[in-house]
Amino acid sequence: MKHLLSAVVLCLLCACSRGNKLIIGTDATYPPFEFVDEQGQIAGVDIEIGREIGKALGREVEFKNINFDGLQTALLTNAVDLVISSVSATPERRQAVDFSEPYVKTGLSVLVSKNSAVTKGDDLQAPGRKIVVRLGTTGEAWAREHFKNAQIKALDNDTSCVMEVVNANVDAWIYDQLSIMNHHAQHPDTTRALLAPLREEVWAVALRQGDSETKAKVNEVLARMKQDGSFKRLADRFMAKEQKMMTEQGIPFVFELK
Repeated sequence: MKHLLSAVVLCLLCACSRGNKLIIGTDATYPPFEFVDEQGQIAGVDIEIGREIGKALGREVEFKNINFDGLQTALLTNAVDLVISSVSATPERRQAVDFSEPYVKTGLSVLVSKNSAVTKGDDLQAPGRKIVVRLGTTGEAWAREHFKNAQIKALDNDTSCVMEVVNANVDAWIYDQLSIMNHHAQHPDTTRALLAPLREEVWAVALRQGDSETKAKVNEVLARMKQDGSFKRLADRFMAKEQKMMTEQGIPFVFELK
């Protein structure tokens, strides 16, 4: 009982210290959506979305930089109020958390080593393939479910994953289209980008289940940003290179959800 009372008191103290702040969890290692800028501040497309939500709720926004595989736990334990971090709204995640309406449509793609025999996603079915995935991502879940013959290595950051491909330690890395494009552009001599999606995904704001009032406000903000050109302005500000690459390859841009 004493421990229970202590826990309750601790929760109350946390709530008091938070005041009227809206605490948003993000993994700031994924430019252009969330990253740490040259001034040491968390910035990016998702960060601007979070600020707009804070304004609509009349609350000061604070961002917590948390490793991706810990974000859901932070939400469920009330350490954060929302998660905005390029999160795919999957049926598996919906069992634990709720999601807003989607604001990005993308897909799982593949970065392969330059000399790998892999030329399409189905080639990863062959026995003995080596695949790297980022821990806690949909790429990891997809690989483990669909490529059971492969040797799968899970790492906890993007840089480590891409270097596995660059150094030809693995055949492929499964991740989202934007990341695959960007990392291939950084390593054009050692990698190839297979952009045809293994599956399509949408990203959304993650919330605790039952928080219908906040969800309604978040959806209202996202709808307004789509209609008033806010997403187009964010794309021009943060994603000019990605827009150009996707247009050149005939791939619908990520904010084109239809």
